Amino acid sequence: MSFQVKEISTKPFEGQKPGTSGLRKRVKVFQQPHYTENFVQAIFDSIDAKDKTIVIGGDGRYFTPETVQTILKIGSGNGVGKFIVGKDAILSTPAASNIIRKYKAYGGILLTASHNPGGPDNDFGIKYNVENGGPAPESVTDKIFAKTKTIETYKIIEAPPVDLSKIGETSYGPSQVSVIDSVADYVTLLEGIFDFSLIRQFLESQNEFRVLFDGLHGVTGPYARAIFVGSLGLPESSLQNCVPLPDFGGGHPDPNLTYAHSLVEVVEKENIAFGAASDGDGDRNMIYGKGAFVTPSDSVAIIAHWADVIPYFKDGVKGLARSMPTSKAIDLVAKKKGLEYFEVPTGWKFFGNLMDAGRLSICGEESFGTGSDHVREKDGVWAIVAWLNILAAANKKSPNKLIGINDILLEFYEIYGRSFFTRYDYEEVSSEGANNLVKNLNEALNTGSLNNSVHVSSTGDFTIASLYNFEYTDPIDDSVSKNQGQVVTFSDGSRVVFRLSGTGSQGATVRVYVERYVAPDAGKEELTKPAAEGLKGLIEVALRVSKLKEYLGREEPTVITVSDCSFEFFALR
Repeated sequence: MSFQVKEISTKPFEGQKPGTSGLRKRVKVFQQPHYTENFVQAIFDSIDAKDKTIVIGGDGRYFTPETVQTILKIGSGNGVGKFIVGKDAILSTPAASNIIRKYKAYGGILLTASHNPGGPDNDFGIKYNVENGGPAPESVTDKIFAKTKTIETYKIIEAPPVDLSKIGETSYGPSQVSVIDSVADYVTLLEGIFDFSLIRQFLESQNEFRVLFDGLHGVTGPYARAIFVGSLGLPESSLQNCVPLPDFGGGHPDPNLTYAHSLVEVVEKENIAFGAASDGDGDRNMIYGKGAFVTPSDSVAIIAHWADVIPYFKDGVKGLARSMPTSKAIDLVAKKKGLEYFEVPTGWKFFGNLMDAGRLSICGEESFGTGSDHVREKDGVWAIVAWLNILAAANKKSPNKLIGINDILLEFYEIYGRSFFTRYDYEEVSSEGANNLVKNLNEALNTGSLNNSVHVSSTGDFTIASLYNFEYTDPIDDSVSKNQGQVVTFSDGSRVVFRLSGTGSQGATVRVYVERYVAPDAGKEELTKPAAEGLKGLIEVALRVSKLKEYLGREEPTVITVSDCSFEFFALR
């Protein structure tokens, strides 16, 4: 049967430039006539998907069902041979990466704005992943952007909407559509990575070791139910907010101490030993138990330290890596274990290059993203199960004393020392003010005006050693990434990083990262101080040197990510 392909006339829209996380705008922007169609056509104009397989899925946010049908119409009009779509258009970002890799698809289109709020007045996003399952590199996203600026028509077929609520195969114009179980392949993947039997035995033997997972009404609810209740035998009461909702229940699906307060409050009130949360699309995680918070920087380092108890790494770890703003804790693990390690710009595609070359096993970003080479995206549920595997292994070695999160942290600090770390996020600030802040730092960099300058704080003096703009040359493809963030280093080894973030849909977001290292011989009292106390003076200097309050017009950040359980952050809710 032949199907008519229609060409619809259109005109370019300004600003359809995708970043490493795709194109993100407010829902109402995507709802403009031709806007979504233009961008989807630009994707197909930039890749050769004729007769190929394309995966479609997303985090279930508002405007997803309509956009899936748009992609099917345009993709089929451009000759896609087969679509693999998650049931109800649901696929977490790591699960989609797994599907692309497992079924050797040509690529995938993910409908997500990650940890950003959803709903008719909030954010939507479209992201293209390539055949390795990872985010499209700049060579692809630049081509997509160029197409959006010259587009004159888009191709569609006219066909009834595909019923995405039913698993099975169906014909759609000249294409085939396979609606699959969104969860099954991912559960199989994790069961092949971790020691589920050991975890299950530990959880069954420790009645007082309660677990609580909070899905924040994002995509991971069904995955959590299948793994924690189905595979690990935990009660249904171990889950909360695990029904995916188009507006994430009106919340902000970002697993940090500010936005995941629904988890923090219950964990503290009910004395829960192990709590965890994931974000809207399932690629981020937070580990939080009663009186115990694990920074993402510490989390990835601890997973690397304990990697030998995870079956997936039984043949050894190839290498370790972190994003530049992430604390150097994982570097210390690499040095002690004699492993190659890398410092890369923010963006998971940089890790993917190293993984594809066989040089990287475990990596992470301080923005609550942790993962390994099992897929080419960060993976929130993977990290949470990794922690359960570690705790189960630690307790197997300690039959007479229950080992909890704080025990794991303290042991790590006593071996490697502690990188006190915090991040201040200033969200939706004036773009002009943010740019002026960066300009001021760059001027100091170019003139050297801050080098060797001494700055007094309430906890002591800090001497600036250098100021530089982080630049990365990829060791695999020799591509160069410049202007990745201004880094201020101090004579005692401390550092402060300033970055503009492009993950929001409007305004600018400025992130400030503050790190101070304390050696293991400092002793338990020093190693276990609250982060706010350990970083107080350095934060004062960072804000003063950058003139941040002056440029941004903000007295307080929107979000503070601290590395201890002081509850000062609740004032920012």
